[in-house]
Amino acid sequence: MSEINNHALRFNGSLWCNLDIALRNLDQIYGQVVEPLGLTVIEWYILRALYSQDGQHASELARAVGRAATSFTPILDKLQHKDLIERRPDPSDRRAVRIFLTAKAVKTRQQVMATAAHIDERIQELIPGADFKAFQQVLTTLQSLSIE
Repeated sequence: MSEINNHALRFNGSLWCNLDIALRNLDQIYGQVVEPLGLTVIEWYILRALYSQDGQHASELARAVGRAATSFTPILDKLQHKDLIERRPDPSDRRAVRIFLTAKAVKTRQQVMATAAHIDERIQELIPGADFKAFQQVLTTLQSLSIE
């Protein structure tokens, strides 16, 4: 991995503070790219997750996009209002709801996936090949952390 410039990190290199700053910057970049699609970043993530596996339980979908299930309903409400998802009861569990793409959402798949590829390419251009692979490994590790 290339030499890290610790002077560029803020708050004496604090991991949390610097990750938070980086995430806010990335959120703005992603927001600019997905806004023309009429979506927020979280809505865009949800559609991408449903393109991978349609008909997920709402709780599974929340977990897949890193959101608490308790705060997920308003986001799904907005997507349903935009006619991009529909909720259906799970036939094997009356308490559970499955989330399905609408025909309108299926038609937007190519645009949504193209924006994802565009953003990924832009970020990869900023980080040299070996560093990018190491970065992906770090992200994988951070995503799998659990509090014990």
